[in-house]
Amino acid sequence: MQKKSETIVIPAINVQRATIRVVGDSPLIVHKWSEKAKKEILDKQMKKAKTKGHDAKDPVADFINSLYWMEGEPDEKNEEGFAKAIQSGARFGFPSKAFKAAAVSAGYRSGVTKDKVSMNGAFHIGGELVEIKGIPEMREDMVNIGMGTADIRYRGMFREWSATFGVRYNASAISLEQLVNLFNLGGFACGLGEWRVERGGQSGMFHVV
Repeated sequence: MQKKSETIVIPAINVQRATIRVVGDSPLIVHKWSEKAKKEILDKQMKKAKTKGHDAKDPVADFINSLYWMEGEPDEKNEEGFAKAIQSGARFGFPSKAFKAAAVSAGYRSGVTKDKVSMNGAFHIGGELVEIKGIPEMREDMVNIGMGTADIRYRGMFREWSATFGVRYNASAISLEQLVNLFNLGGFACGLGEWRVERGGQSGMFHVV
């Protein structure tokens, strides 16, 4: 007996585009992994012998290396090099995946979305970095690194900041109004960067304008 064939109808994806602009409600603290730090982690995993002693700490260089440079990163990691970069119109960014993670995580934790997987597929932010409008300044923090050991970290901080980014979203799964509300929720409940709200801090908060 011949089986009846069934036709499956797959609806077209209703992909829409939107531009979203957010403004910071609290300072954004950034801490990009430096090439030196990544090499140290790799050497440890490869069981390479440690060199004796530590390099002298360079606060300004640590600060400069903590930033996500989109354009104009100075070769000279000192105050003069940084000042010249700012005068020449240097551009800074922050990982786009962090903006998305804040929105998705906040939606899931608040019960607005049932799971993170479906929401991760509902919208996408273009590009690896979102440009941050603002001038970074050096921040000094005492941090605990375990086993009763403390360290002083020098990182970049945008005291006043904003960002604009493009989003592609499936309008059949989420409306533009819902998407905007999701980012607002992410900015309030999760935030971005170091010491963000999601980690018990108060930094990196934002809202959509």
